[in-house]
Formats: sequence, C-alpha cells, structure tokens
Amino acid sequence: MAKRFNEESSIADVLKRFIVQNKLEVGMDVVNVRDAWKNVMGNGVNNYTTEIQLKHTTLYVALSSAVLREELSYGKDKIIKMINEELRKELVTHLVLR
Repeated sequence: MAKRFNEESSIADVLKRFIVQNKLEVGMDVVNVRDAWKNVMGNGVNNYTTEIQLKHTTLYVALSSAVLREELSYGKDKIIKMINEELRKELVTHLVLR
C-alpha cells in the first residue's frame, strides 16, 4: 500500500516527487526539449523541422531545408544557450542539425 503524507503539499511538489520516484525525468526532458525548441525557434523554423530527438545531452534536429540548416549551423552555441535558458537547466550540450 502506498505511503500517505499527512502534511499539505502543493501539486507541483507532489508531481516532482512522483516523477523522481518513478524515474520519469528522462521522458519529461524529451518532451520539454521539444516544447523549448518550438518556443525558442518560432513558426518559421518549426515549419521546416521534421524531427527532434534528445539522446543523453545531444539534441538532434532534422530539417527539411538545407539552406535553413546551414544558417542555423552558424548559431549552434546561441541556440543551445537559449534552449537551456527556456528549460531552466543545463540539459543540452551539443546540437546536431540533419
């Protein structure tokens, strides 16, 4: 039977505890990185984004436009910084554009 907590907790604290206890951080990071990419890059880039994958600390992004891929490759460090700021933690260290 599950342990019951008598103290009052906020929903955010309960959800964080649930995620940690059930080892769901990796899956939540994948979802959060996809959302962060969409928020940071905007509609112009998202229209050409076909796939987003997070493997360990490397973010793989597939783009359907070679021109856009070349343009974004010049600002990889800035993109990584903006995504990590959106996530509020240092999760992405490398960016691979395909």
